[in-house]
Amino acid sequence: MGSLANKNRVLASHSPCTRTHQIGTLALVVTTFFITRIFDQSFSSCSFSSSDVRRSQDLLLPSNGGSLSWPNRGYGSHLSLKIYVYDEHEIDGLKELMYGRDGKISADSCVKGQWGTQVKIHRLLLKSKFRTLKKEDADLFFVPAYVKCVRMMGGFNDKEINQTYVKILSQMPYFRLSGGRNHIFIFPSGAGAHLFRSWATYLNRSIILTPEGDRTDKRDTSAFNTWKDIIIPGNVDDGMTRDGSAIVEPLPLSKRKYLANFLGRAQGKLGRLQLIELAKQFPDKLESPELKFSGPDKLGRIEYFQHLRNAKFCLAPRGESSWTLRFYESYFVECVPVILSDQVELPFQNVIDYTQISIKWPSTRIGPELLDYLQSIPNEEIERMIAHGRQVRCLWVYAPETEPCSAMVGVMWELQRKVRKFHQSAETFWLHNITIVNRNLVEFHNWKPPMPLP
Repeated sequence: MGSLANKNRVLASHSPCTRTHQIGTLALVVTTFFITRIFDQSFSSCSFSSSDVRRSQDLLLPSNGGSLSWPNRGYGSHLSLKIYVYDEHEIDGLKELMYGRDGKISADSCVKGQWGTQVKIHRLLLKSKFRTLKKEDADLFFVPAYVKCVRMMGGFNDKEINQTYVKILSQMPYFRLSGGRNHIFIFPSGAGAHLFRSWATYLNRSIILTPEGDRTDKRDTSAFNTWKDIIIPGNVDDGMTRDGSAIVEPLPLSKRKYLANFLGRAQGKLGRLQLIELAKQFPDKLESPELKFSGPDKLGRIEYFQHLRNAKFCLAPRGESSWTLRFYESYFVECVPVILSDQVELPFQNVIDYTQISIKWPSTRIGPELLDYLQSIPNEEIERMIAHGRQVRCLWVYAPETEPCSAMVGVMWELQRKVRKFHQSAETFWLHNITIVNRNLVEFHNWKPPMPLP
């Protein structure tokens, strides 16, 4: 009875639920709902302001909007690399691979043209925050060499290149320690690592940076391996890659004279010869002038890009090898590239959807059918592809990694994926106390060059 009385007193102490209370409660619920929505929208629209995402090494933010991010799987959430760069005075023979046997070839003379990546990447790594001066801390080792340029300028012949590479490798204890797995080499031309004739013996485990992924390469054995090597963008003229101040600006589609163009030498290659003949049949649709690389009729770099921008589509057939610099150049005149090279490999394919920014057409079907197809594409679709290309072309620019989007940032992400904790080779052994030794049981820190190589 007492408990019942207490219960009645408790109920009596509460005010009755009036209509005013009900309206107030409903208003509170509605207000809470809208405030929550506002915060949700604010966070979604400002998601890049999070400190976990804003770091430039975590996310690529193209300057004209949109975003490019490397997938977390296999790469990690942020860049964490230590790269040792060999000094040109550190190893006997390295300077010769950079400046020729007489040391008369300058880096500045090698930084221009399609092979300039060998110099640009070296210079950017020297200034990189990921560079370490301690070999024992390094995840990767970079071996600088301007060997393609040196060879083209007469500073070395093929035999000298081969002998010098073998000599420098025999002076690198850390190369021997890992069997070369954590060493990086650049070969920026269609010949790839074949510039070093004995690459298959010495560099078959090393990381090779190259624009060339052709598995045929006119040789019995391809120097490109999808498991360990990295495709890098070609070296576009610096005058075209500066935002807002390019030496040649794109034209509106309505002012472009041609449907398509091909600006290149025939080189006796079937696809190129077919395009030149096609241009003769349809001169109002396809421009393919005979390019002179010397003499008074030679196209200057400005004239070259002025021709390139005068078409909606830039045709990129294979030449001596599967890659062509024209593919990358086309993005800076906002001409949709049409790949006519079946074996081509393209950079950063884990991030870039190339079907959105280019066309790949079978090289066996070069003819009027190709022009008919290109002519059937409405301008709205062309503009869409150009807009997507405008967002990702920053990945073709060799700028410092401090830039939110650059070829160097892309290369760094791909290198991070290649970091594997290999501290052994066929000539590396270890004891019960974690001591690393060679076949003669000499501890690693006592290894003396030159060291025998396989």
